[in-house]
Order: sequence, then structure tokens, then C-alpha cells
Amino acid sequence: MRVNHAGEYGAICIYSGQKFILKESSIINKIIKMEEQEKKHFRYFSEKIKKQKIRPTVLLPIWCVLGVSLGVATAIMGKKAAMACTAAVEEVIEEHYKEQISRLEDGELRETISKFRDEELEHRDIAIGHNAESAFGYNVLSSFIKTGCKAAIYLSKLI
Repeated sequence: MRVNHAGEYGAICIYSGQKFILKESSIINKIIKMEEQEKKHFRYFSEKIKKQKIRPTVLLPIWCVLGVSLGVATAIMGKKAAMACTAAVEEVIEEHYKEQISRLEDGELRETISKFRDEELEHRDIAIGHNAESAFGYNVLSSFIKTGCKAAIYLSKLI
């Protein structure tokens, strides 16, 4: 639950950075829509950790700075790089949610995480549809972002 909370927060921060740079871009409405879905996910996990008395990761301030920085940096690189960032992040999150779903009993939490996973896949598909894979240095950029996301997941579990 802590990791899901942190991940959704990080996604909001990434989109915030991208919106700052790409506010006049043709993809701004897509970014805003995806960010709104991430905010909905974040609110859900915020409520869950509060009810279950789970402490959020103490790394949230770091995830905020890194998320906004990643959003700004990829947006400065251009729309394709911003979408490459989205595709990479969503692929890692989709795997994370898929793993959780496989371990959860049927019920409200499993259904909700399944729904969120589908929305994350939709974000990935939107990014790919907006030429994410043709961003300069896509493979390197994608690998870098995926590694960072996996490290954030690992650290958020621990701290």
C-alpha cells in the first residue's frame, strides 16, 4: 500500500513538471487527463493507508523533487521524450500492480488495483501513440527511467 501511494504521488509530480514546460503543447490535454487519473489513484491509496494505519514512505519529499525534475527534464527534451517517460513509468507500474493482483484475494482492493492497472496501461498506450518510441535515445532513456522506478519501489518498501 505504501509503495502504491508513493508511486501515484511520484506520477503526479512527473506530470506536474511536464505541464510546467509543455503548457502550450498539443499534448497538454492528454497530460492533464493522465494526471487527473493519477490523482484519483493517489487519493484512494491515501485513504487506504490512513484507514489501515500504514505510514507513508519518508521518501515522499525526495520522490517529489525527483519526479518534478524528471518531468521537467523529459519535457525540455521534447514531447516525444515526455511521452517516453510516461511509457517507461507505466510499464514498471503495470508490472508492480500485476504482481499485486496475482497475490490478492478477490475483493474491492483487487478490483480497484486491476482498474488502476488498466488505466496505467492506457497511459502507456497514449504515450506510445504519441511517438514515445521515436524519442531521441529512447532505449537508453527508457532503461534509465525504469531502473529509477524500480529503485523507488524497492526503497519505498523499506523506508
